[in-house]
Amino acid sequence: MVRVTTDSSDLWHHYGRTRADRDRAVPETFRWNWSQDSGPGPEVLGDLSGRVVGDLGAGAARHAAHLAARHGPAQVVAVDASPAQYAMATELFGHLAPGLRIVRSGAVPHLHASAGTYDVLYSVFGALDFTDPRVLLSAAATALKPGGRLVFSTLAHYLGGAVAQPDVVATDVPAKTPEGESATMRRWVLQEHVWVKVLDEAGFTGIVVDVLRSTVAGPRTADTLLVSAVRRP
Repeated sequence: MVRVTTDSSDLWHHYGRTRADRDRAVPETFRWNWSQDSGPGPEVLGDLSGRVVGDLGAGAARHAAHLAARHGPAQVVAVDASPAQYAMATELFGHLAPGLRIVRSGAVPHLHASAGTYDVLYSVFGALDFTDPRVLLSAAATALKPGGRLVFSTLAHYLGGAVAQPDVVATDVPAKTPEGESATMRRWVLQEHVWVKVLDEAGFTGIVVDVLRSTVAGPRTADTLLVSAVRRP
């Protein structure tokens, strides 16, 4: 297997293309769980009216489009480093500007350039899964206003059932280059207490971790950790 990182190739080039061909509407719903079929919705984020909201690792920006169109924020900023995902999001939901702003950038540099900008940050199996959380959470605390809220969903265990890591350790997972060659990317799948520890160290309080049990069976399903925290004043 070729060892390719997200710095050298767009490993998200193929992701979501089949759905984009057949489903171009602003989603009616917003879900946090892995199978996107049950559990809580955007109410976990609190009242978004007039708020500035950031989606970290937004992909095709479906969740961001839902919030921008249906929940009255001042603006939702959909951030993703992938050129292919940026292009897809722009094609699908660019018409929602300026309420939805689609940004091609890594989450960490974007957050560092946005100190004190955001009321709410969130990620649905996005940047929190694919960036060292010690780096990303510190950047998120910088970008949030004091008392700002961070919410993210992440795998509770590996696909296939293997237990999550007991420390901040990444695992190589399969990916494809734009040319279709086999590659790997790093993914952080961490136990609940590890997330609590790194959030606390990054400057967050009010940390809550809920487990959303999978509603379907099979080798590619998983339970979800839904994590929320508040930036310390």
